[in-house]
Amino acid sequence: MTDCHSLLVAAFHNRSRMQPDLRPLDILSEVVPTSGVRSGMRILQVQGARGFQFSASARHALSFPASRIFLYCDLFPEEFSIIITLRVLSVPPKKNEYIFTVMKEESNMVLVGLRYSLNKLHFLFWSRELSNGWQTQVTFQGISLTDNQWHTLVLAVSGQFFSLTVDCSIPIDVVVDKPFPASLALKGSRFYVGSRRRRKGLFTGLLRQLVLLPGSDATSRMCTNMNFKLAVLSIPPVLQDLPVKPASNEVLKYPYETDMKVTLGSRPPCTKNEKAQFWFNASRKGLYLCDGSAWVTMLEVKERLDYVEEYQNLLTNSETMGIEIFGIPKVGFFAATANRYTPPGSAIYKWTDGKFQSYQNIPTYQAQSWCYFTIGKKIFLAVANFEQNERGQQFSVIYKWSYRTEKFFPYQWIATHSARDWEAFDIEGEAFLAVANHREGDNHNINSVIYRWNPRTGLFEANQTIPTSGAYDWEFFTVGPYSFLVVANTFNGSSTKIDSHIYIWLGGSFQLFQSILTFGAADWEVFRIGDRIFLAVANSHSYDSGTVTPNNYYAINSSIYELNITAQMFVKFQDLLTYSALDWEFFSVGEDSFLVVANSFDGFTFSVNSIIYRWQGYEGFVAVHRLPTFGCRDWEAFHTTAGSYLMYSSAREPLSKVLKLKTI
Repeated sequence: MTDCHSLLVAAFHNRSRMQPDLRPLDILSEVVPTSGVRSGMRILQVQGARGFQFSASARHALSFPASRIFLYCDLFPEEFSIIITLRVLSVPPKKNEYIFTVMKEESNMVLVGLRYSLNKLHFLFWSRELSNGWQTQVTFQGISLTDNQWHTLVLAVSGQFFSLTVDCSIPIDVVVDKPFPASLALKGSRFYVGSRRRRKGLFTGLLRQLVLLPGSDATSRMCTNMNFKLAVLSIPPVLQDLPVKPASNEVLKYPYETDMKVTLGSRPPCTKNEKAQFWFNASRKGLYLCDGSAWVTMLEVKERLDYVEEYQNLLTNSETMGIEIFGIPKVGFFAATANRYTPPGSAIYKWTDGKFQSYQNIPTYQAQSWCYFTIGKKIFLAVANFEQNERGQQFSVIYKWSYRTEKFFPYQWIATHSARDWEAFDIEGEAFLAVANHREGDNHNINSVIYRWNPRTGLFEANQTIPTSGAYDWEFFTVGPYSFLVVANTFNGSSTKIDSHIYIWLGGSFQLFQSILTFGAADWEVFRIGDRIFLAVANSHSYDSGTVTPNNYYAINSSIYELNITAQMFVKFQDLLTYSALDWEFFSVGEDSFLVVANSFDGFTFSVNSIIYRWQGYEGFVAVHRLPTFGCRDWEAFHTTAGSYLMYSSAREPLSKVLKLKTI
């Protein structure tokens, strides 16, 4: 045993320093026969990936002697990683399910094991150094796996240090008093997949990957692409690809099942109860999948944008600075306009008989924008007020939806400074609101504020301040497990040629990630095309009072940036000539992607064409439609059962227009 131990320690320690990529030991493949499946195993395909589901009758068959993979030494490695990809079903409180165990054949002793309970993951190991043998449990708290999604876990173990990474997010580290044993003997033991050899504690979810990697932390190897939840180190061949279509009357090489329900007829509801169900629309020859909130197109006769026609002229209370379009389940589809003057303030319109019709007026003070969001079943609408009220107070207001009256009522007043924009977002289950404070008096270099929802008080409370310069817009987005917030800085008191900043959420607050030079930035729009992530900035004005001859330009480039994963930064992808651009809106028609820009002023007139650009791959975005607009301030794209639309607001006349996208 001493010689074996010395060789093993030397091999693992030397190779972990010099060759960290040791051979993965695919535990799951060891229980899968060459034919692909065995009795008591089913292959299910869910959310585009396949995994094994086990029955209680197969728990003994789903095992193998440890000597099969530990050929030259019967000691478990002292340093290692365990990689698991799984989809967990709901777990009742106080119930545990085992992902795998290593057990002595002649006893119920668990030498090594991994099990989970509600919001917890437990790693178990046996150490003979503790009172002639004792089982140690390392628990990771707050691990939410029961969301019917695929997740990839990497558990790295080295002595007293245990680290768990879920979907390549920030690792959870635990340090214990008693280290993982340096010489855990496996002679006469067996690996059990999905159980601890008993019916109780059987794994009921889907298991796709179970790998032991000796001698290294596998996190860096797993987190190299964007599909973090389905990252692969080694999976059984039967799970890797869809089976090849058989010739003539041959059977599939690997049988598998899909958990599928298809509904026919008119559009059914899509809620959490219908998640993963299909709907076939015979009239459009389309198959759609419910993602828990909306129907996602799977197969459909693809539409293509042909032209744009005027559909509705909407007379507004006054000039409109922004539009927010939203739907309230079982109530209807709405548009909120942020109007310049009080009275009569701003308005909410309801989509009725194929047109927007007046629904509710709300007193506002030179409103700049609306932001619709929900917290649980609560529905809110926040307005950014630019001017003071009748009492000389400057508040922006959060309104709450009343299910009884089916109207919005004032809920919370928040002191702001010439607010331009609200942005609502969630991070790790917590709700936040960010306000873009534009100026205080003549001072544009002030703090904008991020508020956090307090569930106990039911109110938003200041959580973080961020210095901004004439802030005009916030945009929140995520990349894998990381959350970002980008601000459009417009003016610092002397120049519009200033940096706008991208912030990343780390350690409970936003920290600077990247600065990008902008020219009177008025809007950021984040969008995705395939696996590529883009940010488009609307540059409104090039002005600098510090030059000998102050420049004052409105015909300037707005820019599109693309995230470079390797460089971990956004790099410029394309410049587009715009005319005091104030907004970008991304939308899709069929398989085509589009951007529409709000051109507002060319230096001489507010009658300027706004442009629709189509994504054309290597060429980038190419202009395809020129839309006459007057002082265009905001674009919103929306869809109804009758078709797809664009709506734009004018900051120069009390008229907004709804345009219909005609397709072929």
